Amino acid sequence: MSFVRTVLGDIDPEQMGVTYSHEHIVIEESFPTRSNPDFLLNDVVKISKELQRVYDAGGRTMVDTMPANCGRNVLKLAEVSRKTGIQILAPTGIHLEKYYPPDHWRFRYSEDQLTRLFMADIEEGIDRFDYSGPIVERTPCKAGLIKLATGDEPFTEHQKTVFRAVVNAHRATGIPILTHTNEGRFALEQAELFDRLGADLSHVVISHVDRNQDMDYHRAVLKTGVRVEYDSGFRWKAGELNGTYRLLEALLPEFPDQITVGMDAARHTYWQSYGGKPGLTWLLTTFCDDLRRLDLANYVQNVFIDTPKRLYTCNRPPSARPSWEVTPSQAG
Repeated sequence: MSFVRTVLGDIDPEQMGVTYSHEHIVIEESFPTRSNPDFLLNDVVKISKELQRVYDAGGRTMVDTMPANCGRNVLKLAEVSRKTGIQILAPTGIHLEKYYPPDHWRFRYSEDQLTRLFMADIEEGIDRFDYSGPIVERTPCKAGLIKLATGDEPFTEHQKTVFRAVVNAHRATGIPILTHTNEGRFALEQAELFDRLGADLSHVVISHVDRNQDMDYHRAVLKTGVRVEYDSGFRWKAGELNGTYRLLEALLPEFPDQITVGMDAARHTYWQSYGGKPGLTWLLTTFCDDLRRLDLANYVQNVFIDTPKRLYTCNRPPSARPSWEVTPSQAG
């Protein structure tokens, strides 16, 4: 049976509606916010006010992308979802190395240990303490996607371990994969490694790729079969060519079922409820108006509804075995 896993429970994919495919809804006080206080997004009242605006503008689902132990707070995500009606997908997985202290457990855990940790988030529920230890207390809120991230350099052995663990959990559960790239770098290499490891590329989305303006590179990435997520439309400066729109004009007609959109608005200075701008409704107002102006109105349904629905739908493999029976080496 197909489903989408939200923090409040599994839903029919047809219920997703208009979807923001890469957001940061809650970022709790954590290692990343110590050096980047602008990242702090933990006021439930302000967050709910912002997401209510999105709901009133027609948004129905948002994908949160703050994974394990770097600011994730699944109980606040659930509270915001109840208050606003916005359906929220929460991630398991691991972010960039720089968002963790050098002695963090992520650097010590084996492929098998990471696999089991990710699968526990998916199948049992996310820890209310977000693996800050030593106690783990599972909540009813389960992960609906698995995240990993790569930076500016070729993949390290540690990152390859994370890749294998992510694919293990994906193959065993059917839960989709979302990745971070720095400015779109190594997107093609990510797709190729996922393919070698046996991931279902139609349920893999590579984020921030529109920050790379090489059109041929985008085509090469999309031809692998992965989905991509564009989120820089509001970041281009006034008076300069909007690179996100340039890519959408060229690529949506060629790859209408592989491009999703979001805002990745991980700074409270982007949120109206915190006194910032442009606000999360930008995607459903200015961005949609611009798609119509660019004669791309026919693709609004694709980028906001149809493609996210196919991407984030979970199809548990018939052969999937319980987490305690998974052999990581079988996933590459």
